[in-house]
Order: sequence, then structure tokens, then C-alpha cells
Amino acid sequence: MASKKYSFLLGLLSLVTVSASQAQTGSSTVYRGSGYDTNDTALIPLRRMDQQRDFLNRNYDYPAKPRNQWELGFGIGALNVSGDINSKNITNTTKGNSLNTMAWNISLRKAWGYVISTRLQYMHGAATGYSWQHSQSHTLQANNPYQQAYGTDLAYYSYKTQVRELSLQMIASLNNIKFHRAQNKMSTYGLFGIGGLAYATMNDIQNGSTGAYNFANTAAIQNANGTNLGGNWINGYKSARKLVNTDLKGLFDGDYETAAERQYNRATASSKYTLRPVAMTGMGIQFRLGKRVSFGIEDKVTFTMDDLIDGQRWQEVSISQNGGLVKSALSSSFDNINNLSLNLGINLGAKSVAPLWWLNPMDFAYNELSTGRRVGNISKPNPCDLDSDGDGVSDCFDKCNDTPLGVAVDTKGCCLDTDGDGVCDYKDKQMITPTECQPVDADGIGHCPDPACCKNPGQGSVCGGINSGNIQFSNGSTKLSGSTMSQLSNLASQMRNSPSCNVVVAGNGTSKLEQQRSWMRVKAVIDYMQSQGIDRDRFCFEYGQSGSANSVDYHVASSNEPCGTPPPPPHPNLK
Repeated sequence: MASKKYSFLLGLLSLVTVSASQAQTGSSTVYRGSGYDTNDTALIPLRRMDQQRDFLNRNYDYPAKPRNQWELGFGIGALNVSGDINSKNITNTTKGNSLNTMAWNISLRKAWGYVISTRLQYMHGAATGYSWQHSQSHTLQANNPYQQAYGTDLAYYSYKTQVRELSLQMIASLNNIKFHRAQNKMSTYGLFGIGGLAYATMNDIQNGSTGAYNFANTAAIQNANGTNLGGNWINGYKSARKLVNTDLKGLFDGDYETAAERQYNRATASSKYTLRPVAMTGMGIQFRLGKRVSFGIEDKVTFTMDDLIDGQRWQEVSISQNGGLVKSALSSSFDNINNLSLNLGINLGAKSVAPLWWLNPMDFAYNELSTGRRVGNISKPNPCDLDSDGDGVSDCFDKCNDTPLGVAVDTKGCCLDTDGDGVCDYKDKQMITPTECQPVDADGIGHCPDPACCKNPGQGSVCGGINSGNIQFSNGSTKLSGSTMSQLSNLASQMRNSPSCNVVVAGNGTSKLEQQRSWMRVKAVIDYMQSQGIDRDRFCFEYGQSGSANSVDYHVASSNEPCGTPPPPPHPNLK
């Protein structure tokens, strides 16, 4: 029954693969390059649309990552246990049954980048195995069913393990970044994952209704061919193994009626399955058959941290001693599960590109360099090869591609505007126009407002619009915070409204370290004020005052306070 089931699954998998391959071959669509238009906003998810708009407006050099398809996977293959007993198929010719070590799996995979993807996978299968060498190590295990059935007599182990595994795996694609080819028709990858394993192991001990197997004849065959070696141990070993295997295949009925020993001696547990946390690793290779179908081969090893997957906790080997075969029981070791599978992948999702592990992230850059951007089916010249205004900046980077010949430009290809008044330097008749005198006329000449004392004579001090205050710094820090920058922006606005008034900036601290730190804090304040358009000469630089060590105070300067020339740092080598 098991053989028919897995044969049906394998045939179905092959049929779907061939059909998909033929359908793709007959299609008139040719897969080239990245397989999608980077200007197509329908492929971009809403959360990345801002980046895509900036890219289309040429304010950002990188297109947004497109929405990519999910992969639904199906697989079938061989399942083997690496443990104390050899894992192999058993075909009983006399009883007409075939017991297979096979498994099938279903998975769902999603790419989060061009290299990393994750996969949720469920695997279901069975593994069988038997030992061609007789054993007595079951006498060391009180809960071993062979010990209860055979006592100290010799026995040949035979088991079947049912396996259910659910895991979450991280997969790293290894070859989709290509510098010399656009397409990626083959994908190699490595995987690592964690999950849960449920297994149930049964032994074939009873020979139908007649009781335990009688292995006397089998043991005699092994002893006769394993001890009378004629000086050639290797040939005798092979001969014994072949004859014993033939005898066992005709003896075992494959019923697997006896529960094997379980982890933690849970022989009376209500469920026959044992649950274990597991980890796995593996390698695989995929071949792309079309835009939505792929076929692959994968080998995965599951680490169980369990020694009873095959029902036995002692590993035994045969060694040569004085020309004969001698049994030797070794210490127990953990059993691992190996699954070699053939897999079919089907991509799911509309308005999405292929899974990113099939795309070459270098494709967009190479297309930009070689052909430029395309609109519909009409190719435009590559803007990176042109410099329309001759300013030395390529058209693909030039934000102002109509600059007059000979005019100095910045890195974006736009004319220089030193004072930021909106009039290019080559037109500006007043190269440095104070901020308070802007906006300017067409020639770049500003109109400075009259001082407040002249507008409203006799109505208070000209500098009354500038408030005193202090700037707080974190302990030991000389950097301005966001709130202090906002406070200084208000001070800058006040100073622009009172252009004839100066301000004292005083740092506090009396020790050598505090004096140096106060000097650096005052400099940070004045540097920021200069970035707001306030001339440095309007500040009086003071440090090492007696106020709070973590603050810098400021107030309107009096007529007798010298300003404009900052003092040198007091202790420049003090860290």
C-alpha cells in the first residue's frame, strides 16, 4: 500500500513538471534580464511608494523593491535514519510485500531580499531498516522489547519509523548576483532551520501468530561464513552479509507489531509519537522551467538529539580477531534523519515579479549604463553619455541642463548661488546679501529694513526683542540636542530682527576639564548660529564662568563687551 501511494505521488509530480515545462516552452514570452520594468508602479507595494516616486522624479537613484511572488513547493524522495541500525528498504519476495523508506513534503517560501528567504515546510514519511548482524546488546536495556522477547539469545533488529516534521527554515541563495549574465536559470542555496519532530518507531519481532522469530538458521549462516574465512576476512565478511541479507528478507514479514523503546522510557504514553525539538541544515539546487515553475534537488539533514529514532540506543560493529568476526557494543550516539528529495516549485501572486532569488540585482544598473531608461517601445539615448549644456555634469545627474556655457555650477549641474538669495552668482550684483535684507530684486540686491529705533523713536531699547536664556547639555556632551537647536533657531530669528545687536554666549565650568568643555560648547552654539545666517562677529565668546557646569548662557551684549574674535581654547590637548 505504501509503495503504491508513493509511486502515485512521484508520477503526479513528474506529470505536473513535464506539463509545466511544455507550457512554458510553447509560450511566446521570452524571459530576459530582470523580467520587470522598474518604472512600473503597479509592482510596488504601498509602503515603498514614496521611494518609487522619488526614483521616477530622479530625486533618488534606486528603484523601490518590487512585490515578489510566493513559492508553493511539493517534494518526494528518500528518507533515511543515520543511527545504530542500517537504514534500508526491505523487499520480502516470499511474502510479496515491499517496504519503502520515502517521504513527501509541502512548503511555502518567501523572499525578503535577493539572497535571504524563509520557508515553512511540513514533511511526512517513513524509514525502515534492519541489521544483518546478530546482536545481544538488548540485554543491557530493561525497556527494550528484544530483551523481553529473546532474553540473552541472539536477535536481528528490524524497525520502521513514522516521521512528522514541521520546520521554519532560512535559505540563502548563493549565485543570483551575476556580473556577466542577466538571467539566472539555476539557483543553488543553503538552508538552516529549527522545528519540531514527531516520530513513532515499531519493531518487527513477532512472526505472525507463531511468536518471536527463530533466528537459529540465520545465525548459523552468519557464523559459518563469518568464521571459516580461510585467511581472507574481507571476502568472508561480504559473503556472510550477502547470505544473511537473503535469509532475513525471506524471514521478516514487515508487520512491525511491537512498539520500540521510547525516549525517557515512556512506553505507556497515551500517544505512540515522541515529540522532539530539532535543527536542520542542507543544500539544494533549482532549475527554472518557466516564469512560474521550477524543479529542484535537495538534501536535508535533521539533527534530533535523540538516540531512539531507530529504536536502539546501542551501536554495534563487527571486528576481526584471530581470523573471525567478533561483536563489539559501543557507546550510544544521537540518530539523525536524512531526506533527499525531488521538488517542484510553483510561483503564486499577481502583479508581482518572480521570487527575488531568480532575479539579478545587478540587472537594473547594467541596463541603465548600457541603454538608459525606456519609454514604451521607443529607446532614448543614454543620458549618462550626454552633457547638453556643456557644464561638465552628465545629463543623468544634471538637475539644470540649460546652464549657460562657462557658468560655474555645483555637483548637480546648477549655477552657484553663494548667498542663497535665488539669483545665480553670474547675475548677482550683490554677491553677499544678508538674510534680513532678502528677498532681493532681479539683480540680487536686497532691501534692508530700518532699525526698530528709527521706525518707533523713543519706544524702548533696540535690543529689547532679544531674550536671555541658557542652553542645556547632557553630562559630558558637547553636542546640541534637537530641542536646543529649536531654541537657538528662535534666537537667530530675534537677532535677524535686531541686526545692530550683539549677543554674549558664555560657557560655565571652573576645573580644567570643565573649562575646555565650556569652550567647546560655546563654539558649538556659535557654529550653529552661523549656519542659521548670523555673522560670527555678532557674538561675544566667553567660557569658564561660574554658572551651572552643563549649561551655556546667552544675553544681549552691552556696549563695553568686546565681540567678534573668539579666544583660543584653554586646554586644547585635554581629552
